[in-house]
Amino acid sequence: MGCIPSKVAENKHMSLEVAEDKSHKGTLHSEEVTETKLKPGHEDFSALASETPFTASEVETLKELFQKLSSSIVKDGFIQKEELYFALFRNSNKRNLFLDRMFDLFDVNGSGQIEFGEFVRSLSVFHPKASEAVKIKYAFKLYDLRHTGYIEREELKEMVQAILVESDLVLSDDVVETIVGKTFVEADSKGDGRIDLEEWKEYVGKNPSVLKNMTLPYLMDITQAFPSFVLNAETEESHL
Repeated sequence: MGCIPSKVAENKHMSLEVAEDKSHKGTLHSEEVTETKLKPGHEDFSALASETPFTASEVETLKELFQKLSSSIVKDGFIQKEELYFALFRNSNKRNLFLDRMFDLFDVNGSGQIEFGEFVRSLSVFHPKASEAVKIKYAFKLYDLRHTGYIEREELKEMVQAILVESDLVLSDDVVETIVGKTFVEADSKGDGRIDLEEWKEYVGKNPSVLKNMTLPYLMDITQAFPSFVLNAETEESHL
């Protein structure tokens, strides 16, 4: 989930929209992708292709990638959290709240590991053809750290800090508080001290760049993008 860090720190009037712009990690053709379709299921390439924007051949390519990632540390056929970190940082011990949340959302059944079906269905949310409604709901879950169905101020602050760290940006506590405060005031239209899904949709509608990190452009043609990644991973592994 590629990240292009930005070194440009903004002034104290930055909003969450601006902070998110600094982190490009990117994240079904089905216009309406239901919760059911995001649950682990059959690994048949055609079945997965029918539920996502991916073609059967692209799902097959994803299987290659999945097999490479799932065997980078423990060869058990599942992607462990350490393997995700190793794939991104070449370091299985590095931790980041943003990536922790991504792993949790990919791990739909809460087993502590990512199965192939979960991998494909969750990755499809970040496809350029995935509907905005799906991306909005997924981003909401990303910020709902306590799984309460609401985004609270402290949760928003924690995620903003994680995004800034992932973007290699260092801002003072005062600036972070300004970002969080400005965002929360704008998003909490009901004024009840928390952001529900309806308010989140309204906020994103006014600040569409918040969803920038929910799209990975290279997923449009993974048969070209991923083989080089897999090949590079094999080369690196051979030198370990």
